[in-house]
Amino acid sequence: MPFQLRLCVLVLTLSLAACEQPLPPVEPGEALSAGSTTVRQADQNAFSLPSANLAPSRRLDFSVGNSFFRNPWVSAPATTTARDGLGPLFNTNACQNCHIKDGRGHPPESNASTAASMLVRLSIPSDGSPAHAELLQHQGVVPEPVYGGQLQDMSNPGHAPEAKVRVSYRSVPVRFADGSQVELRQPKLEISRLAYGELHPLTQLSARIAPPMIGLGLLEAIPEAAIMANADPDDRNGDGIRGVPNQVWDRAQQRTVLGRFGWKAGQPSLNQQNADAFANDMGLTSAANRQDNCSSAQTDCRAAINGGELEVSDSILASVLFYTRNLAVPARRTVDDLQVRRGKQLFTQAGCDQCHTPSFTTSAAAEPELANQLIRPYSDLLLHDMGEGLADGRSEFQANGRQWRTAPLWGIGLTQAVNGHTQFLHDGRARNLLEAILWHGGEAQKAKDLILEFDAQQRQALLAFLNSL
Repeated sequence: MPFQLRLCVLVLTLSLAACEQPLPPVEPGEALSAGSTTVRQADQNAFSLPSANLAPSRRLDFSVGNSFFRNPWVSAPATTTARDGLGPLFNTNACQNCHIKDGRGHPPESNASTAASMLVRLSIPSDGSPAHAELLQHQGVVPEPVYGGQLQDMSNPGHAPEAKVRVSYRSVPVRFADGSQVELRQPKLEISRLAYGELHPLTQLSARIAPPMIGLGLLEAIPEAAIMANADPDDRNGDGIRGVPNQVWDRAQQRTVLGRFGWKAGQPSLNQQNADAFANDMGLTSAANRQDNCSSAQTDCRAAINGGELEVSDSILASVLFYTRNLAVPARRTVDDLQVRRGKQLFTQAGCDQCHTPSFTTSAAAEPELANQLIRPYSDLLLHDMGEGLADGRSEFQANGRQWRTAPLWGIGLTQAVNGHTQFLHDGRARNLLEAILWHGGEAQKAKDLILEFDAQQRQALLAFLNSL
């Protein structure tokens, strides 16, 4: 090789080496995503385990809650009085049917007879009346007048399901700078066989799959001040990221508080989240939600035999609360792998960590097992404008139709192992993590544009990091 060419190659090599940043070191305890509550299991049961630091006596309480979460409820009257009162309109007869193995739901397959682990939320725009203002304050939405806030596609014998739901898709191509192309799929909801009349002409629809149940008690234990410290609704620092807290109605406290749970952070607490799931998904009343899911127009539904004034007893609701608070987060894998560390570096360089906040410390006032834990959920629990591509056009309390809560990423790499699929985002449109990234827009557009410049090796490193979580 001529001397001048060798010199050019040497200079180019040195220049490239100088541009590469050193890989971030592995942090102490980085594999323990949920502190001392973290479990070390990575198989199909990885999301169904109690917190690792749960005492034996408390594990019995966990098992009791698990039984009410897993086993099916039945219609009344029944000899199984502890689990009767289902419906008559519902989406499923057991929590576990949507949160499959305590993990992630999925949209229905083509030509499926039910929506399975996906549901459809309904609402209409407010007309500005005092009645609608009260609904917005206490429910966050104005429900559809006949079908309510959620479409129930199943029913007890003798009652017609509200409707049937199907999903179709159109292809949306996205190209990387190196010429590689990915075909995204844009979902379209199809509502048919409406049993109780036509929908309001301005009805807003939003498909939602069930999210994973792991680590919810730890998210509830994050101090409000720590979440609010990341809020920047006016973009004071000019980085284009506007973390916005949702402010929602807490029925137990009878006041507006910070929202933490649900795809739009529309729920203030796990207990209210659980009670509303019992009511809306299964037609089961409790002290925390005494309203069934029959609208005033559905007279047969309202007249049906039920399982008593409160179908979910206080003790059952408390058991389910304990269970959902203590479903453990599995440990990360391969945190010291060079490709994973490179992917973590690229995750930060692209700015993904500006919304997917890596870590928090839980409150000292939380339950003993959950208190004072350094956790790594990779979420700020705030709302962000995700662009028109992901918009559902439906507001929920302070969240507008383009805003979504930052989804926690812990455990995401075990979705295939636990649930047998890799369908992500609120409606399951993304068939893998790369597609989920490419649907980001709005405040995340800059980060996505940087990732579109990644070459194949950089994309693989980024995905290796995400799959290690």
